[in-house]
Amino acid sequence: TGCDSGFGNLLARRLARRGFRVLAACLTPQGAESLRGDSAGGHLRTTLLDVTRSDSIRRAAEWVQKEVGEKGLFGLVNNAGVANPIGPTEWMDIEDFRRVMAVNAFGAIEVTLQLLPLLKRARGRVVNTSSVLGRISANGGGYCMSKFCIEAFSDSLR
Repeated sequence: TGCDSGFGNLLARRLARRGFRVLAACLTPQGAESLRGDSAGGHLRTTLLDVTRSDSIRRAAEWVQKEVGEKGLFGLVNNAGVANPIGPTEWMDIEDFRRVMAVNAFGAIEVTLQLLPLLKRARGRVVNTSSVLGRISANGGGYCMSKFCIEAFSDSLR
């Protein structure tokens, strides 16, 4: 997830160039198109995914199922994430927390749950992109909370 730009984009491109089959999920059509432009010899395919919407997650999971078939899924990298707003807690409202948690925590959890049968079939692995702020808390906002949540979810999967 989160392959429009940054780490997710770089990882998808690098893995595809090394010959791995990459199924990359992007939030925007522009991000998917840009990534498809560097398809690395056909090893890279894209789909659209908004990790805050269950219907989008279901569609992406169905697409992955069709792509991998009976082999299952070798790996899942939950990388979609947002950081803002960050600041003193008293400057935040509940919607600030909900937005960050929806992407960074609940999105990753729901994507994982949808793909878990395919991962189990292939004895695959889940990589959840987290942060040191998932172990120690700094400024207010939902970012640290969301990363603590991902750390706990990762522990529960082990």
